[in-house]
Amino acid sequence: MQSFAHLFNGIGLLAAALSGLTFFPQVVHTWQKRSAQGLSGSMLAVGGASMALWLAYGAYTHSVPILLGNGCNLFFTLVLVFFKWRYRAAPPVAPAVSAA
Repeated sequence: MQSFAHLFNGIGLLAAALSGLTFFPQVVHTWQKRSAQGLSGSMLAVGGASMALWLAYGAYTHSVPILLGNGCNLFFTLVLVFFKWRYRAAPPVAPAVSAA
C-alpha cells in the first residue's frame, strides 16, 4: 500500500507541474506582443481568487502538489494582471521578423 501512496504523490506532483505551466504560454505571448487586449479581467480575478483559496486549502491539508500547482498558477496570473495593467493603452506590437 505504501508504494501506491508514492505513486499517487508522484502523479500529484506531475499534475502540479503541468498545471503550473498552463499560464506560461499566455505570459510569454502577452509579453512578446506587449498587449493584454484579449485577456479577460474577470477571468483573471476569478481564477486568482480560486487559486488563492486552493493555496489556503493546500496549506491546511499540507498538500505539496496543491501548493506547488496553484502557487505557480497564481504567480503567472499575477504576472498577467500586471501585463493587463502595464499594456492597457499600448497598441499590439508585431513580432520581429529575422532576415533569413
